[in-house]
Amino acid sequence: MEIYDIAVIGAGPAGCMAAIRGAQLGKNVILVERNNKIGRKLLLAGNGRCNLTNTAAPEVFLEKFGKRGSFYRNVFSIFSNQDLMDFFKNHDLELKEEEGGRVFPITEKSKSVVDVLKKVLDEYRVKIVYNYRLKHLHKQSEIFKLYSRENQLITAHNVILTTGGASYAITGSTGDGFTIAELLGHHITELKPGGVPLTVQEKWVHELKGVTLKNVGLKIRYEGKINPLSCGNLLFTHFGISGPVILDMSHTIIEIMDKYGDLKLLIDFKPEIKQEDLEVWLIEDFQKYSKKGLRNYLKNYLPQSTIEPILKTMSLDPQKKLNQITKKERLQLQETLKAFPLTITGHLPLDKALVTCGGVSKKQIDPQTMESKLVKRLYFAGEIIAGCGRRGGYNLQQAFSTGYVAGTNASGTFD
Repeated sequence: MEIYDIAVIGAGPAGCMAAIRGAQLGKNVILVERNNKIGRKLLLAGNGRCNLTNTAAPEVFLEKFGKRGSFYRNVFSIFSNQDLMDFFKNHDLELKEEEGGRVFPITEKSKSVVDVLKKVLDEYRVKIVYNYRLKHLHKQSEIFKLYSRENQLITAHNVILTTGGASYAITGSTGDGFTIAELLGHHITELKPGGVPLTVQEKWVHELKGVTLKNVGLKIRYEGKINPLSCGNLLFTHFGISGPVILDMSHTIIEIMDKYGDLKLLIDFKPEIKQEDLEVWLIEDFQKYSKKGLRNYLKNYLPQSTIEPILKTMSLDPQKKLNQITKKERLQLQETLKAFPLTITGHLPLDKALVTCGGVSKKQIDPQTMESKLVKRLYFAGEIIAGCGRRGGYNLQQAFSTGYVAGTNASGTFD
């Protein structure tokens, strides 16, 4: 039976890059995938447009992965965002930069990225086995034996696990890799959703599904503390809230919820206006437009469909004229515009998340090589590694970079 130099499990971005790198270094590589094509989840990235990296500086990348972001310092320096962009450009895929440094293929189609990966895999003659779902992996006499659920056997000197997380199960990310890693002695940190919509208590929010609050500021209030979050667009849904700013900050919010329970989300409808300046504006406007109705006036500050529900929570009549508003009501309105509270009660399940936060403990992976500290010649890359980054191309860069480094080092561990 043929013994491959490297077997890569999972043909997502990390797996494809690991296989390509191993083959570039002259190794006999086999890439196994449980689906009938590569890059199933990658096709969904960036709403089908594929935000594949970011132009941010290296230190920003580390910050986006939180407290243990420094774990990726080596892999991001070995295969940087510029290296990744050059890789695609060298294979005839032009890229473009959008707001916040996000990088997309100029075609705005994830398929363009997948097509390049497939072309390069073919170019380097990587053998791809489709519809192969790994059931068991063990090491015997320095050789790894991989068995599929149909008992199809593959043997290899080195194995790179790139099976992804446990989100978007329809793409094949069902957490199989965590089970395999755990059976080999690795600790799997708690799996939590990253980039996931949140549920709220207030029922009126559900009735405004599809309404977007543009460029609002957010804060979280709990146990007497206030934690400021990013500014961005927030989307009302039939179950609560979503949108870029919520998906970006959800893992931070969920971590706080795990400790303190339900939270208050404070929405600042005008984050560019200071509290004291808003007070001056309101006083002047209430005098200048004294005969104007409150509902019409608030079009300057709120989406029209949200005005009546929000005023109802304040027990304020939307038909009231500005000159009928008392000082107490004006101060209440001012507070509402700068810190409108919603009660966050939970989140959608992990399967609905963009990424999985949690996985194989970084403490058991060598950050220089991506090799397991417990099992020699076993490597990890991509979303299977514990933790997740913010939205904006950072997670895909992590996948490509860790895949590249794992493929490089798996190529040098045997004669």
